[in-house]
Amino acid sequence: AWYVPCLASLETLQELCRKENLTCKSIGITNRSLKSYEVEYLCDYKVEEGKAYYLVKWKGWPESSNTWEPRKHLNCPLLLQNFLRDKNEYLSRGREGKAMKVRNHVKTLKPAIADYIVKKAKQRIALQRWKEELNRKKNHKAMILVENTVDLEGPPLDFYYINEYKPAPGINVLNGITTGCECADCPAEKCCPKEAGFILAYNKRKKLKIQPGLPIYECNSYCRCGPDCLNRIVQKGTPYSLCIFRTNNGRGWGVKTLQRIKTNSFVMEYVGEVITSEEAERRGQLYDNQGNTYLFDLDYDSDEFTVDAARYGNVSHFVNHSCDPNLQVFNVFIDNLDLRLPRIALFSTRTIKAGEELTFDYQMKGSIDLTSDSAEGLSPSKKRIRTVCKCGAVCCRGYLN
Repeated sequence: AWYVPCLASLETLQELCRKENLTCKSIGITNRSLKSYEVEYLCDYKVEEGKAYYLVKWKGWPESSNTWEPRKHLNCPLLLQNFLRDKNEYLSRGREGKAMKVRNHVKTLKPAIADYIVKKAKQRIALQRWKEELNRKKNHKAMILVENTVDLEGPPLDFYYINEYKPAPGINVLNGITTGCECADCPAEKCCPKEAGFILAYNKRKKLKIQPGLPIYECNSYCRCGPDCLNRIVQKGTPYSLCIFRTNNGRGWGVKTLQRIKTNSFVMEYVGEVITSEEAERRGQLYDNQGNTYLFDLDYDSDEFTVDAARYGNVSHFVNHSCDPNLQVFNVFIDNLDLRLPRIALFSTRTIKAGEELTFDYQMKGSIDLTSDSAEGLSPSKKRIRTVCKCGAVCCRGYLN
């Protein structure tokens, strides 16, 4: 099913809840806020008769209920810090890139400054709610953070977080597994990778030891081995805390790690809606016009299916392309042995420092790097329009496709 964002504003919903005496935690209406006043953010500033006043937006109350309050009535040091920081940030940008002198002893704020402060406050609240939503929906222990210090962009309105493939009608992403290994201590002679004709993908430190292009066969839900099995890595989800952040060079959102990642470590899985190649061709025409790239061909064995992470996905939806990436694509089979439907796992190609952006090559198909001069294996939808690359790498090919 497709979801449509609510067309009513937050203020309208809050006012309706108050009129009907209803509570709704997701929009800030609780039993406490129905009966009391709590500062949500500060909107404006003025000085009258030597006294400083702030225009207050009350939590759970519509903007029509905003009031001017003297500084001594406000017990919200963090919100005051945010207000001052946002004001100074706006002034420091100045006109045409020229820095302006920041004056803290003004009697009133210009409307443009107050408008910017309100937009930043609303953005801060929206991003905080989005972060909480992402962490409620994820199925791994590591945290997801959200950060935007670049512009006023808020959470994407048409994106829904999922932890595993969402199959389109008629597509079965769980089939082919009826038995598992009998190992007490994997890997043994009859362990899952060996039964499939391949070697175990991980070493004793649970790091990848196989070359790109080879598949990973992990132990599945029918296997006798426990959760600490050496051959259960991708299925546990990302072990690293990650941050979705706004890039400062026009690449939109990106993802950075908050922890150091060692070479050949599993970082995240690429998930989305599984669709047919025919449907991917149709959607690809729309995405090309929008300048988006979210279609990932599942071409390990055939070109029958594609993963579309445009509307449904996890953190990987926000990972940017690089011609010199620090993540590598691998095909993984766990509870599904259908070669047409591998799971897509991203592993580190080198040591990645905390705070460093995570990237992978959008032309990696089945872990084989295709250059712009060798486009065999790319879907027709990715041959139509060439998207300029902004990765900034020394070896940049100039285009994403």
